[in-house]
Amino acid sequence: MKYDKDGSFAGRRETSLNAKKQLLERIRSAPVPDQAQLDRKNEEKAAAALAREAREAERERAKEAKAQQLLADEEASAQAEANALNSQAAEVALSAEAQTAAEAQSKAERDRRYAARKARKR
Repeated sequence: MKYDKDGSFAGRRETSLNAKKQLLERIRSAPVPDQAQLDRKNEEKAAAALAREAREAERERAKEAKAQQLLADEEASAQAEANALNSQAAEVALSAEAQTAAEAQSKAERDRRYAARKARKR
């Protein structure tokens, strides 16, 4: 806003009031859209909102499906891990059983040799 050259308060106030009047006049003289145009804009907004809601719903369904898939994958992974641990435990048990049997056989062989040695000494 331009000020008076003298810079007095009254001059600045008058300039400000004139600027406000000009702005108000410009707003009043702006063309008013007709009702058909407003209705068309409102319909477009409603259609856009409906499409946005549909996209959000689709996004939610996809997110839920992904969560279900992750849960199923985790369950399958846990089941596979449990099966692997069971098979490992079975292998360890078989290995321990085989080792126990081998130890028993070696003890029996040692006892047989001991008994043979005692028999030779008598």
